[in-house]
Amino acid sequence: MKKNTLLSPTESGTCALLAPVENVTHGIVSRAVLTTPALRLTLFHFAAGQELSEHTSKARALVQILTGTCEFTVGPKKHVLRPGDLLHLPPGAPHAVNAPEAFSMLLTQVTE
Repeated sequence: MKKNTLLSPTESGTCALLAPVENVTHGIVSRAVLTTPALRLTLFHFAAGQELSEHTSKARALVQILTGTCEFTVGPKKHVLRPGDLLHLPPGAPHAVNAPEAFSMLLTQVTE
């Protein structure tokens, strides 16, 4: 049976968020870390030059930058985020992502 997430929602465990990802020379790679009915953690790796156009989410979101630098536009405001930065997005906040260089982030979504 194939494991759908890096961590089990029913058992304790660990995973390496900073482990290298192969073949991310272009595009965006995502991997589910943990999924429950009210919580979802997703690891994203963006190649340099990638973008996500403006969109919204019904969930509350926390974005933690792990490696590299990116630009998050939230409404009219642009945030340049670096490793260790944390961005809060309330439900329904319009946002877009630009990767001037390769970067990795952990997205935590909480459904209220």
